[in-house]
This record gives sequence, structure tokens and C-alpha cells, in this order.
Amino acid sequence: MTHATPLVLTLVSRSGDAAAIAAAAPGTTGDVADRSGAGWRIAEVGVAGGADLVAWLNAETPAYGADWAITPATNRRKRLLISDMDSTIIGQECLDELADFAGLKAEVSAITERAMRGELDFAGALVQRVAMLKGLNLSALEACHAERVRLNPGARELVATMKAHRARAVLVSGGFGYFTSRVAAMARFDADRANTLMDDGAALTGAVALPILGREAKLTALLEETSALGLTADDALALGDGANDLDMIRAAGLGIAYKAKPIVAAETRARIVHTDLRAALFFQGYAVSEIVGD
Repeated sequence: MTHATPLVLTLVSRSGDAAAIAAAAPGTTGDVADRSGAGWRIAEVGVAGGADLVAWLNAETPAYGADWAITPATNRRKRLLISDMDSTIIGQECLDELADFAGLKAEVSAITERAMRGELDFAGALVQRVAMLKGLNLSALEACHAERVRLNPGARELVATMKAHRARAVLVSGGFGYFTSRVAAMARFDADRANTLMDDGAALTGAVALPILGREAKLTALLEETSALGLTADDALALGDGANDLDMIRAAGLGIAYKAKPIVAAETRARIVHTDLRAALFFQGYAVSEIVGD
């Protein structure tokens, strides 16, 4: 495969020698730049890219606890951050946690796992799971958010740093607006898009409002948001973990798989598994000193 612009391999670790890994990578095209600092081991090197490099990274980086990205050397700092919520910006699947209040977490989680792996139709799986929660008191939503929902490490710093450099941050979820609105406020996203749980004023009805926001709607959100900013998809960073995130990850100039299902990781050239969401900043060429704290 040929590339119109040079490629950069970025390696990020909290303990492994990122510079040594970069120096050993096949097909390097220049000297290794060590950008480590403040407990982060970060290295960059020019590469030719290709399947051989990806296979090498898959085999070699886990032992070093290193995350990696292969990106074009140009237009690295993105102007739109568009991210999935469940198991990405937060460490939970809200629907699974909500189901726990109905005594159905095991059953609902099993369906969620299959849907995120791409084994089930997302919309159908969502409708099935929501139907199982019919009659659940609305107080369970508040309790679920207060007791269960927690931001993943680096979420606030990722959003704050990109916004400090004129980027827009949008949370887009196949989950529910009750949670995305609150998580967006916690992490300081500019906007959020999600599905709507139907209720009768006291309890869930077991229905979700149509149309359902799923895989295609996430891609649409990316395209609409970049267009509104006068940008293209190449100016976006898309972040997610499940099969319904794939289309927006593929379309984005930088698509990152965060602790993702195999179907997602296999199609990305930027992966966060061992560190945290701040790695998405280093993949864009940000220095440790540029990170904006919580």
C-alpha cells in the first residue's frame, strides 16, 4: 500500500521503554523522537506502514504495556472529538447497570456483549433489552447514575486539552440521553446525542423512542458535526469500543479503538488498551506539558 503523506508511529506506555520499541519496529524511516515526561513513556518514529508493521505491533507491544497509533504526519491535531460513551468515556454499560436494579443484569449483559461484538443487530438488541426493563421505577435511573457511572481515567483531560486547542467535543451513544447528558456535563463535552427511554411518568414503559441511534447515526453525527464546523471527516477523532462505533471510526481522520472488541480493534490503526484516554492526545502529537488537567 502506498501513502500520499508520510506516516508516524506513536508508542505510549506508563512503564515500558517506548523508544526501544520504536527503534525495533520494522520499516522505520527516520530517527526515534523520545517525547517522554511526567511518568509517560512516549516515542515517535516515521514508518512505511503496512500489514507487517501492524502484525509486529500486535505481537510485541503487549509485553511492554504499550499502546500505539499509525497516523499521517500531517493534520494530526483534530478539531472534532466524537466519542462513544459506554465502556469508552465511562467504564460501565449503563443499560447493563440499570438492568441490575431490575435483577436482570446477567441476562441483559449477555445480549449487550454479543451486540458489541457485532453478533447481533444493534437496534434489535436494544429494543429487546429495553423491553426487559418495563415497569422499572424511574428512581432507578438516578440511583444508577449516582452509584455506578464513573468516568474512565483521562476522559476529562482529553476533552479539556482538545477544547483548549479549539476542538469541539461531542458524545454520541447508542445508550440513553438521561445518562449522556449527565456524562457530557461530567467530562465537559459540548454536546451529546443518544436514544430516549420512554416512560409513563413513574416507570419505564419498555420502549425506546424511534428512530434508534445506532451505527449509521453515529457516522451521520460525525459528518454533520464536521460539516457544521466547515471541516471534513479527516479533521475528526472518533473513539469507541463496539461494533456500532465502526463506521464513524473508519470515517474519521483518526479512529481509535479503546479497549475494544476484536471486530473493532482489527480494523483500526490506533489502539488504547494498556494506558488511558490521554494516549489519544499523544497520538495527535500533543506533549505531556500541553495536557490540561481536570
